Amino acid sequence: MAKKFSYKEATDELETIIGEIESGELEIDELGIKVKRVSHLIKKCKEHLRKTEEDISSIMDDFDER
Repeated sequence: MAKKFSYKEATDELETIIGEIESGELEIDELGIKVKRVSHLIKKCKEHLRKTEEDISSIMDDFDER
């Protein structure tokens, strides 16, 4: 079973990876892996934000109908 997505954990991991990249100490092979991971995490975060925005918009629409 897949672990539930946590926006906080994803942003924490992004910050860690960015720090590792900025340090300039990563080997080129590991750099490629880290960049792919960053890309994946950004995509997941954007999806999560979009879904949250839709949920909030739906809730606000419910209030407007009352």
